[in-house]
Amino acid sequence: MCSVSFDLVVLAADPDATDAEVRAMAQRCQSLNHPEGELDDRIVGFYENLRVRYPDFPPYGQDCPWMLMPLNVGIDHVSMHLSWGKHSDPALQLILELAQRYELTIYDPQGDQATRPADPREPMDPAVRALIEELRQPHH
Repeated sequence: MCSVSFDLVVLAADPDATDAEVRAMAQRCQSLNHPEGELDDRIVGFYENLRVRYPDFPPYGQDCPWMLMPLNVGIDHVSMHLSWGKHSDPALQLILELAQRYELTIYDPQGDQATRPADPREPMDPAVRALIEELRQPHH
């Protein structure tokens, strides 16, 4: 059985950055040519608070959402490879809350979507949540 996973990149991007600029920043963060420099304090705060609940170094909890560890952390980003399943929901909620608290942008490369700190968050459609739960059920 294959595990389904997805990626998210949390970025210390300018809040006024266009989607194209956010995408380019995320791609640069994944490349071998990433700039060096001082850590952005917002990234440090985000990462430190995230790993208190979901460590990316042993010992890992039973509810660990990470598919690859340690997380990829740079001066201006945290890249995460998460499992798709029941462990990812609380982790996603924490990622959203921390990104908003630290005024960071979340980039979803699968959907090519940027979520900025000031973006309004809509509750998930109950039908979509029910479908996700149905897909999580073991097939008989």
